[in-house]
Amino acid sequence: MMDEPKGDELVAVVAAFMRDTVLPGLSGQVAFDARVAANALDLACREMRLGPAAERAETARLAALLGREGSRDDLNRDLCARIRDGSLALAAPGLSDHLRETTLAKLAIDQPTYATFKQVQAEGWHSTADEPWPDQPDTQDRTP
Repeated sequence: MMDEPKGDELVAVVAAFMRDTVLPGLSGQVAFDARVAANALDLACREMRLGPAAERAETARLAALLGREGSRDDLNRDLCARIRDGSLALAAPGLSDHLRETTLAKLAIDQPTYATFKQVQAEGWHSTADEPWPDQPDTQDRTP
């Protein structure tokens, strides 16, 4: 493949074409199906743009949390097993940050217009935040 345009740019152009040129001339089920196709292309574009960095960050967080290296899938299986068998408590340092960051990264790709996601972005909640999620108990030990 050529250096330019990149795959995500090509997908974005096709999505825009579907939405701006094709959809206005359609109606009924075909219009609905074309809108679904354009939305799927938008999602694919976001996955291409944001997915690799999100996966690298998730893998790094998992490795730090679990104290070992591995593939993202292998580390996720290990995390689930440790939570399930009780060897990693839900209040373990870094776990809620990891889960929050992973969820936000997935929402950025899958549902970036989701109202709660937009609220979270606007309020600046992220893994470096020292405060717990709203309406959740503060499980961190904050004694000096």
